[in-house]
Order: sequence, then C-alpha cells, then structure tokens
Amino acid sequence: MTIIRWRTYPEIDAFNRQMDRIVDDMLRVKHQAEITWKPAVELQNTNDHLILRVQIPGVEAKDLDIQVTKAAVAITGEHRYENKAKNNGQVRSEFRYGKFQRVIPLPVAIQNDQVQAEYKNGILRLTLPKVIEARQKVVKINLENNTTEPVAKADSTEEPQAA
Repeated sequence: MTIIRWRTYPEIDAFNRQMDRIVDDMLRVKHQAEITWKPAVELQNTNDHLILRVQIPGVEAKDLDIQVTKAAVAITGEHRYENKAKNNGQVRSEFRYGKFQRVIPLPVAIQNDQVQAEYKNGILRLTLPKVIEARQKVVKINLENNTTEPVAKADSTEEPQAA
C-alpha cells in the first residue's frame, strides 16, 4: 500500500503564514511600546575627567535619581503625565511618559565622591574626575640622549601637539 501525503491548498498555507506574520508584528509592536525609554548619552574622555551629558527633556530635577560608583553611573527618573486639557476632547500624543533607567559603564575608574552635576534645559551634565592612576601621564622623549622625562602640565586637559 502506498502512502500519499495529503496537502491542503497552497493558497491556504500562504494565507496562514501571512496571518501568523501579522499577529507576530502586532505583538512585537505592543512589546516595544512597553519597553522603557532610555535617554541619549554623550561621554567625553579628557585627561583629568569624564564629562557625561544625558538628554532628558521634560523631566524635572526632583524626578531624577543619580547614583555614581567608581565604575558606572545609574540614572533613574520619571517623566510625569500632566493632563492640562480644559475640554474633554481627544488628545493624540506621541510623548513617552513613565519611568526610565539608564546605566552607563565608565571606561576608567573615577572619584565618585567629587562628582559635579548641572541640570539645565533638559541636559544633565556630570563632571566625573578620574582617579589619579587613570589620568594620562605625558612623557617627553629626548631622542638625542635616548632618555625620557616626565612633564608636569599646568592644564592637563590639552592633548599633546603633533610636530
């Protein structure tokens, strides 16, 4: 006896695959909307310190919690929803509200007890001084005598100039 595999119409299979894709896409979009928003960051590395700038528009300073360790900065906050509409009409909003958190690992160890912070126009600016061991040392190389000499710099934020 020969076994013959029964197969549904190919159009029905294609339709089922298409419906599965549509449902998966809808669930993915819903899941992405539930993911918390993370603010954009900018990290500048100078000789003596790191400068971390975080873009947090529409969030008040009282709604931010900043924790700094020697290896990372954690920023937690909440963008609160304020409905100031005077009528009961519909409002369409693309703003994100709710809690957010961002942990930024630092490339070098810092002195977390000497951090300076400024929050202005929705930009948080943290100046994170590096530990002494992590600062770049500038060494002058004397090619004539084949010796090296440490150079003390008054302003160590400048990079050495190429000749």
